[in-house]
Amino acid sequence: MTITLAAAEPAHQRARGSAALTVAAGPGGARLAALDQSAPLRVLFPDGDGQEPRTAVLVNVAGGLAGGDRAAVSLTLGASSRLTVTTPAAEKIYRSLGPQTEIAARLSLADQALCEWLPQETILFDGARLQRRIAIDLAGQSQLLAAEMLVLGRAARGEVLEHGAVLDAWRLSRDGRLIWADTLRLTDPAAARADRFGLDGAGALATLLLALPDAARHRDLARELAAGGASLVAPGLLLARWQGEAGAVRSAVSAAITALRHAAFGHPARLPRLWRT
Repeated sequence: MTITLAAAEPAHQRARGSAALTVAAGPGGARLAALDQSAPLRVLFPDGDGQEPRTAVLVNVAGGLAGGDRAAVSLTLGASSRLTVTTPAAEKIYRSLGPQTEIAARLSLADQALCEWLPQETILFDGARLQRRIAIDLAGQSQLLAAEMLVLGRAARGEVLEHGAVLDAWRLSRDGRLIWADTLRLTDPAAARADRFGLDGAGALATLLLALPDAARHRDLARELAAGGASLVAPGLLLARWQGEAGAVRSAVSAAITALRHAAFGHPARLPRLWRT
């Protein structure tokens, strides 16, 4: 009698990274109040040039996220603090063998706080399965400039996202009241790209939010920068969107960040340093 033993399914190691950062008002706009981090996420604080607010850099030391990995970021700004948050490079979401890659970000801004949430683009390899949720809680007269860009395939290699899935959900509240919510769901990327009422051939998408009491004052500038794709979606909340070829979308978003951070906050009319190096 011959007995055949079935090979056990391999148990893949999954990343469970987290970074919880709290800052209070201090020199350069912010001082560190608390930081809790676990691999593969790290938060670094490079020296500035005196013209920029204090900068926190989110680093994934693993170089990318695979199916089944989870990354959670929590950012809390105390009253009157000012902080720019960015990344040193694009985030990569690798092809999944089945499970989703989960990313969760929560931003909480106290009264008079000012935050720039400006990570570089997220690149989805063909076959990636991404679930990303971004929750933003604003209080009082806090101010926010936030931008996120999704690249659907490794554009430099001519790859497009033919297979996989994306769920990208945003929630923004002020003083406990939900004022904007939006969810993108792609279950058949190839069909969505071919649909003229869907992606219409676009290989990249980007969203920019400007939240401050006088956001309406910057509406015309945002519409010019987004070729008309910008609107005041709620009192004090300006939304701009782009879609198209990856290089063109990054260039357009970069120009919008540069112009709006200067017009709204008086920051230097340039991108954060890590976007330029």
